[in-house]
Amino acid sequence: MKKIIYRIILSSLILLFIIVIYLSSIGVKTDKFNSKIISQVKQIEPNIELRLNDVSAKLDIFNFGINLKTIGTDLVYEKKIIKIETIKSKISLKSFLKNNFSLTEISISTKPLVIKDLITFARLFNNDPKLFIAEKIIKKGYVVADLKLEFDNSGNIIKNYKFNGLVKDGKIDLFKKFNLNKIDFIFEINEKGQRFNNIKITLNNNDILIPELVVSKKENEHLISGKLNTNNTRILKNEIKNFINKDNSEFDIQEILFSSKNNFKFVINKNFKLKNLDIKSDIDLNNLKLKNSFKLEKIFPKIQKDLLFKNQKIKLEYKKKDLNITGSGDALIQNKIDKINYEISKKKNEVKFKTKFKISKNPFKIDFLNFKKDKNSDLELNFEGRSNIDEKLLFNEISLKENNKIISIKNLILSKDNKIEDLGNVNINYTDNDGLKNNLTLIKKDKNYLVSGSSFNISTIIDDLLNSKEDKKFNLFKKNFKINFDVEKIYLNKNNSIKRLKGFLSLNKNEITELNLVSKFANNQNIKFTIKDNGNEKVTTLYSYRAKPFVDRYKFIKGFEEGDLNFYSVKKNDITNSTLKIDNFKIQEIPVLAKILTLASLQGIADLLTGEGIRFTDFEMKFSNKDKLMTIEELYAIGPAISILLEGYIQSKKLISLRGTLVPATTINRTISSIPLIGDILVGKKVGEGVFGVSFKIKGPPGKLETTVNPIKTLTPRFITRTLEKIKKN
Repeated sequence: MKKIIYRIILSSLILLFIIVIYLSSIGVKTDKFNSKIISQVKQIEPNIELRLNDVSAKLDIFNFGINLKTIGTDLVYEKKIIKIETIKSKISLKSFLKNNFSLTEISISTKPLVIKDLITFARLFNNDPKLFIAEKIIKKGYVVADLKLEFDNSGNIIKNYKFNGLVKDGKIDLFKKFNLNKIDFIFEINEKGQRFNNIKITLNNNDILIPELVVSKKENEHLISGKLNTNNTRILKNEIKNFINKDNSEFDIQEILFSSKNNFKFVINKNFKLKNLDIKSDIDLNNLKLKNSFKLEKIFPKIQKDLLFKNQKIKLEYKKKDLNITGSGDALIQNKIDKINYEISKKKNEVKFKTKFKISKNPFKIDFLNFKKDKNSDLELNFEGRSNIDEKLLFNEISLKENNKIISIKNLILSKDNKIEDLGNVNINYTDNDGLKNNLTLIKKDKNYLVSGSSFNISTIIDDLLNSKEDKKFNLFKKNFKINFDVEKIYLNKNNSIKRLKGFLSLNKNEITELNLVSKFANNQNIKFTIKDNGNEKVTTLYSYRAKPFVDRYKFIKGFEEGDLNFYSVKKNDITNSTLKIDNFKIQEIPVLAKILTLASLQGIADLLTGEGIRFTDFEMKFSNKDKLMTIEELYAIGPAISILLEGYIQSKKLISLRGTLVPATTINRTISSIPLIGDILVGKKVGEGVFGVSFKIKGPPGKLETTVNPIKTLTPRFITRTLEKIKKN
């Protein structure tokens, strides 16, 4: 009997063991647990409908539980169906037998799902604001995911969930400006953070690769770090406005083409504000095209409509609002490629910069300094300085270097409206286009400046002053100051120079209020230039023992010789009244005068004009200027061969209208001799025969002047009076 009992017990144990082994390894299929699983899910979220097929059950003997698995299940929420590949769950037998919440763990593997549907489902378990934002901006895409959740005895989700999978063909719409398409990536999400790998995105038709993106949570903040690579990314003009506020940009960017490798990290706080941004980038800027809005033709004669920066190698570092950029590459702003190097750093409220621009095969010039780059040499432009919180721009140095030529400016401070607030010193040392040596320095002394040196060519500066129709206003300076001059030699032009230039210039509100310069020609002949502004009127005077250096600048006058020049003008109420006198000179050629003489059949005098030249003893012109209108009240010239009296006006670049009288000397002598007593005294009783004078008119736009000439038999009293005044004077 004992043996039978023993065998029964042993057989039962063996059978039980076999059953346990079978249930643990193979399990059984049943729908007995369906209602239990559905009821447990309903406790988590009442609005979820779970459609289960047969469940495969396996015994978990070590944890005293049951492992359940079903294939081809549907989750239905708000009429949206989540297609499930498999659901695995664990049930506690102890809780099951006590009819308590017995679901301890559930794992869900999905079929390819619409991302928006999955996010909506995920928000049931974790209503994170990030999921809400994601649900709004994600427009399409598919995901295959695995979700694992654990529950406590009360049915609450334990915060150690795991969510991983992959996304294909996603699309995100950010503010309707950025189209993110063809998004593919692998993800892992848990309570501690999120990790995304091999993210591939097409942004506005440009491919972007993010090999790694990690989001970790710390208290109420999220730390985001990762890598981002771009390859041949092209951004066109109509897309640039999405990144740059054009109204605040000085540059009209047409196109950007670049590749880059970037490491980044930043923190997003509970208010979704970004902070502690840290970026390190290696950028290959293949092409940057800017529309040329700079008026630099006078410096870069061949400047293009579009400025191109190519093959730029750039390193960028940004950390805690500090920025460092270093780069170098090609610059095509004229016909041929030049080189540029730059360093930019921003720390707190100060930006420092250092730039070197090397010009090799392109032209470069500074007209007012008569400077021109040699064709076969290299020229370097260097800029080094900083800007501060007051928006002032401080240049430690601006320099131009070419072989032995140098122009440098140090300690230049510009205000936020780009006016000069201060200047340390200026040094120039070069040979100019005329082969003349320029050696000059400007040094600050107290609040004023001293200009000194061995030589300087002011030929171009004089041309600019003479060709200007208005008073020069130097709208460059923020403060008033005085400049003292002490220069050994000044070139008026290539063939004329003066020595020992001394004097001063006072500038007030960007206008010259007082100027006094004196110098001498080689044989101690004087030249003096003064300006005096007392607030009501400005008086300008210029006396030069030699008129030639100034008259020669007018290209329509040729063969001017001898003579001294005296100029006087008064400006009041925006009207300038001037008198110009030149005495004892000779002119070889004036095209307009030659034409008048020819039309008047005064061929002999015309031949004299283009041959030996005509001598004049006196020349005087009274004229006034207002805005762009010059009114010639009277121009009178008298000489042994001919005298001229004219008046009229010149409207700048629009119209010239002159009329006057031209009389040969013989006619003048005969007319004056006919005046009782005065004629005998001034001319004598013998008068040679000669032709009568002529009246003339010159009118038309510049370059298209029409000249008419009519003979006259009697001279106007005004002409005779002016002639008598001149004859008496002489």
